[in-house]
Amino acid sequence: MDDRVLRVQMVERQIAHRGIRDPRVLDAMRDVARHLFVPEDQRRHAYEDRALPIANGQTISQPYIVAVMTELLGPEPPHRVLEIGTGSGYQAAVLSKLTSRVTSIERHAELAEQARRVLGTLGIPNVDIRVGDGTEGLPDEAPFDRILVTAGAPAVPEVLKDQLAVGGRLVVPVGPSGHQYLTVVDRTSLGFEQHEHDACVFVPLIGRHGWKP
Repeated sequence: MDDRVLRVQMVERQIAHRGIRDPRVLDAMRDVARHLFVPEDQRRHAYEDRALPIANGQTISQPYIVAVMTELLGPEPPHRVLEIGTGSGYQAAVLSKLTSRVTSIERHAELAEQARRVLGTLGIPNVDIRVGDGTEGLPDEAPFDRILVTAGAPAVPEVLKDQLAVGGRLVVPVGPSGHQYLTVVDRTSLGFEQHEHDACVFVPLIGRHGWKP
């Protein structure tokens, strides 16, 4: 059985079956080879319904959670997307199929370099990976149409809200260690609207505007 078959089964059984309906998200999840983003000793588990460990004590998220966060984010082709927490690069690869430009910030240089290598191998040209404190965002390049945070924050970082364009959206897991909720923040002409969605568990968002190292 080749990995394309496994990807199709993953989307049907773990994602579409559980309520993800956006056809663009489903196509992107079918298209990206998840096994290339995990360590070799984990590749036999790449299409299972769970998070997997990667280097530096980080994880690659469960496929369903990647799909949920992507659908909540609602990226469109013209959008500029900022991702906080590159990790393996898998989420960035999925986003790359849905929007024109993804800028991703990773605090671990080793992970950033590995993600660049995999994205290069796959011929994905529209993802720019930076090394730094993602909780600061990129104020000099704001505003962004969409911002996605792939680590658990103690609260919604105000500095990231400020970098949203009017009409923009931020998706971030918020809550204590071991239990967060996916939180969606929309910026309107009148201010911000915030809503909680699925429960989840992420590694902590480390940085000036997240959890302290």
